[in-house]
Amino acid sequence: MADPSFDVVSKVDRQEVDNALNQAAKELATRFDFRGTGATVSWAGENAVTIEAETEERAKAAVEVFKDKLIKRGISLKAFEAGEPTLSGKIYKVAGTIQQGIPSDKAKKIAKFIRDEGPKGVQAQIQGDQLRVSGKKKDHLQDVIAMLKKEDFGVALQFTNYR
Repeated sequence: MADPSFDVVSKVDRQEVDNALNQAAKELATRFDFRGTGATVSWAGENAVTIEAETEERAKAAVEVFKDKLIKRGISLKAFEAGEPTLSGKIYKVAGTIQQGIPSDKAKKIAKFIRDEGPKGVQAQIQGDQLRVSGKKKDHLQDVIAMLKKEDFGVALQFTNYR
């Protein structure tokens, strides 16, 4: 029988993000303080979001509305990165991205953390945009999950395929 293992992933449910985006768009269209400011939020690609408004302050406020909707849908803000408002013609645009997968530099940092801080006999292997953590005892794996939840690596982590 193979050693017990689990995967460390950073995945976001696209449908939940889409729902948050639609709720934010509806709120921007109906809220009194956004009337006449041209504030919109929309998809700009597979994992990209564009937020537009006529003033820089309204653009920043629209980003906050979108973040609020993400939180209410159970999506970690670590998965959403928003840039600064840039002037494009007469409209301020904010480009945001929804992060899917663990970037390789963060994966190396997490693997090193598990090697250095984790119990003996626990290994972490980088597999594309996720990590596979395996060990002899399930208790050690649960200890690693608890350690990773306490530490902040700058990405939203989920733990899957625990066996």
